[in-house]
Amino acid sequence: MTRSVIELTTTQEDHRIAQLAAAAIGLALIDATIPLPLPGVKPGLANIVTLIVLARYGWVSAAWVSGLRVIAGGFLLGQFLSPGFFMSLTGAVLSLLVLGLAIRLPRRWFGPVSWSILAAFAHIGGQLLLARLWLIPHNGLFFLLPLFSAAALAFGIINGLIAARLLAELATAETSSG
Repeated sequence: MTRSVIELTTTQEDHRIAQLAAAAIGLALIDATIPLPLPGVKPGLANIVTLIVLARYGWVSAAWVSGLRVIAGGFLLGQFLSPGFFMSLTGAVLSLLVLGLAIRLPRRWFGPVSWSILAAFAHIGGQLLLARLWLIPHNGLFFLLPLFSAAALAFGIINGLIAARLLAELATAETSSG
């Protein structure tokens, strides 16, 4: 009996996406351990990695990193295919769609901070919409919108500032070494 071996060929980009996804997954796991007063409100630390990938490597790479983070995070946190997983997936998909549009805006006025804010609002908007349609079929859910919006704005600004700072440091490091 002959055993066949399937050999996968990977590229440098595959390795880069895997490494960046691993960083995003690690930050997502840290996110899950931070106690916050309201369920569903999280800093979204993994989004810092997504913003950096978006700025440096483009939307497709950012989508891969984000998708891998959601799937692996779901497995690692024991939430794969649970309502929490679908909430995370919905938020990630909507924020990626918004980022796909936002990256086309003039970089003179738009960058990591504005992208982060737009993505944070899309993320929470998608989660609230899914929760309303699937989990809590009552319009009273939208009374939480001001609180979730404030959290999205605050964390969107913070994550965007961190991503902008890291991107600037990466650019400086590349300029001085090259």
